[in-house]
This record gives sequence, C-alpha cells and structure tokens, in this order.
Amino acid sequence: MGTVVSIDVRPPLVTAEAIEAAVAWFHDVDRRFSPYKPDSEVSRLIVGALAFEAASPDVRAMVTLADELRDRTGGAFDARRFRSDAAPDPTGVVKGWSVDEAVAGLRLAGARNVQVNAGGDLVALGEPSPGVPWRIGIRHPDHADRVAAVLGVRDLAVATSGLYERGGHIVDPRTGNVPSALRSVTVVGPSLALADAYATAVFVMGEAGLDWVARQPGFGGVAITAADRLVWTELADGLLDRAAPVA
Repeated sequence: MGTVVSIDVRPPLVTAEAIEAAVAWFHDVDRRFSPYKPDSEVSRLIVGALAFEAASPDVRAMVTLADELRDRTGGAFDARRFRSDAAPDPTGVVKGWSVDEAVAGLRLAGARNVQVNAGGDLVALGEPSPGVPWRIGIRHPDHADRVAAVLGVRDLAVATSGLYERGGHIVDPRTGNVPSALRSVTVVGPSLALADAYATAVFVMGEAGLDWVARQPGFGGVAITAADRLVWTELADGLLDRAAPVA
C-alpha cells in the first residue's frame, strides 16, 4: 500500500489473532490492488490483461465506487484521470476502504476503543481512555513538528489532503492544474473511503469545497487557506479542541 499502518487498541483488548488477521487483510489488499505489483488485479486491469467482469468482487466494487465519486464530486475527484489512458484504477479509494474494513473486523473481534491509521488517514472508534476523545492533530503545513489545530473525535474517520509532503501530486482532473487556493484540507465523517476522496475533492474545489462537503450527510471539514487562515464547517466546529492562526 506504500505507507505505514498502525493499530492502536485500548481496553477492552482483542486477541493477537485478531490483530494478525487485520495485518493479513492489509497485505491481501496490497497484493490485489497495488499498481506497483505487475501481477495484481489492478495492474492487470490497467494494461488490459484482466477484464473488469473477471476481477474479484472487491476490485469491481472499488472501481465502481471511484466512478460514483467522480460523478458525486463533479469531476473534482476522478481516479481514472490520474492515468493518461483513463484505465480503471481504484487506488484513490482503496486505502480508506481497507481501513474501514479492518476496523469492522476488529469490532467483530470485540474492540470498542481502537484507532487504525494508514499514512495519517485514520478511523478512531470509542475513546483512548474513559471520557477522553481521540486527539487528532492537523499538521502545520510549514512545520512537520507543529499542529495548526487539534480535533477531538469519537467514532469518526479523518483524512487530510495537501501538497506539503509530496509536492504537486494533487491535480484538478478537469484542468490538469495543481490547485493553489488551499494548503491542506482535513475531512471527518463516518467512512474513511469517502472522507479520503472528499478531502482530495475539496482540495481541488478550493474554499467553496467546504460548503460542498458540509452538505454531505455526516461529513465536515477543516482547511488551511493559501492566506494561512483556518476555516471549518459547522460539524468540525464541534470537534475542534484547539484552533489558532497558522503562523
């Protein structure tokens, strides 16, 4: 999956076998979906060696979800446009979905207070200790060791998009240009598969994207503008534990 995944389970704890099953799940997702493995289903889809109808149900579902999100976001998120041949490539939604599924498996194993983090995008259930929410820092765009704000979350997914770590890797699929109105966007909601895609879409849309994500049931967001203003939706306002001007 090209990133680090961490699993943090607080009491009630689960068995070692449940953790091992979650780890095995992520390896299986990587095996089937990685565009960097020539024998994965996604790689074979991209080069035409595997027909969509012959792919596994999970792969077909993720390609379908990516297409639905392209329509839902008005093209601001379009997984197919990230490749010049517009081949089916659901990797833009797979990471979030895989975390959602891993958390569901841990819940079935008895976990009630757990955080699963994949490269900074995460799902946090319950509380790390009684009465205390999970504290999720929004990274300062200029200083990796500082935060611009902190969210206190329970039973939510959190995903962030920005250019401060990987340069101009986010482009507007409709124009091919790198967006410049926002420095970062953090989206919260009930699903990481959707929150991750929405964060990318809002980053492309600019500040108006916050109004768009606020209209998606259960979702909200926090953004840092090009002028270093911190702006947020009504849902996120209830989660902000600390907000300060970006400096």
